[in-house]
Amino acid sequence: MWLAAVVTLLALFFAYSNGFHDAANVVSTIIMTKAISPRKALLMAATCEFIAPFFLGAAVAKMIGENIINLPAYDPEAIHISVAFLIAALVGAILWNLITWFFGFPSSSSHALIGGMVGAVLVAYGPDKVLWGGLLYVVGSLVLSPLLGLFMGWLFLQITFYLSRNATPKINYFFNRMQIPSSIALALSHGSNDVQKSIGLISMAFVILGLSTSFHAPFWVIASCGAATALGTATGGWRIIKTMGSKIYRLRSVHAFCAQTSSAAVILGAALVGGPVSTTHVVSSSIMGVGAGQRISAVRWGVAKNIILAWFITIPASAGMAGLSFYLIQKILPYL
Repeated sequence: MWLAAVVTLLALFFAYSNGFHDAANVVSTIIMTKAISPRKALLMAATCEFIAPFFLGAAVAKMIGENIINLPAYDPEAIHISVAFLIAALVGAILWNLITWFFGFPSSSSHALIGGMVGAVLVAYGPDKVLWGGLLYVVGSLVLSPLLGLFMGWLFLQITFYLSRNATPKINYFFNRMQIPSSIALALSHGSNDVQKSIGLISMAFVILGLSTSFHAPFWVIASCGAATALGTATGGWRIIKTMGSKIYRLRSVHAFCAQTSSAAVILGAALVGGPVSTTHVVSSSIMGVGAGQRISAVRWGVAKNIILAWFITIPASAGMAGLSFYLIQKILPYL
């Protein structure tokens, strides 16, 4: 039980780091356009993050918990390997979240978790425990979603411009107000997708540690993961908020509204079909799509290039950290 408690606390800390790391995705545009105050934006997002997992399904949790690795059977004689694997997977993901947060890079917590799980399981059990079909589905979701975000951001801006072509300058006030419901939709979609990843990991841990005979998320697991992510969101990752809100493209109210709405549509759609997409990827690519829809040269492609580079290195970097963490845990704490 105490081993399960350690893994659960680490998973909740990952959920917290996910919240403050990915808070930028949810609130950066509405804060930088000054539609509402930062405090109100973060509290609104945190509330949505907490309630979303209760009514928007558990498809992503099942994908993370059941379809990426072939769960090793509970074995009291090899419990130290199981615990070291779970801890290493979380440590790899958390370390990468903290590193990229420190440097202000909006990398993907989803990529970090997937990389951590794969890196740890390869070192702990070997490639036979990886469900390659499920992993390819997840990687496909992670690759396709930013492309959809880019296209949807561009498309939504064109539709919005067309519908408001005869409007007066007062329409800016309308788009400022409309950012509130679009930001709520984005926060709910983030909660329905990202919170489920921590839920899936804890549920998977209970099966591996012999505390549950089947994959199931108790109410307290859902509530605690939602609360941890909400607390992280309320804290806010200001370094990344600045990058997302102003360094990719100088957003106005109409651009922020379009980026939020198109991102929410892609992320929520993925959550409903069990695709654990990266909110960071989708939102940043939507901002790029909106900026390109206004004027291609207006997008700061140098900043975008650094973000895209972080996308590509996240999975191998977090996998390497998780693999090394497993090795060190086995050496330092062989009695686990």
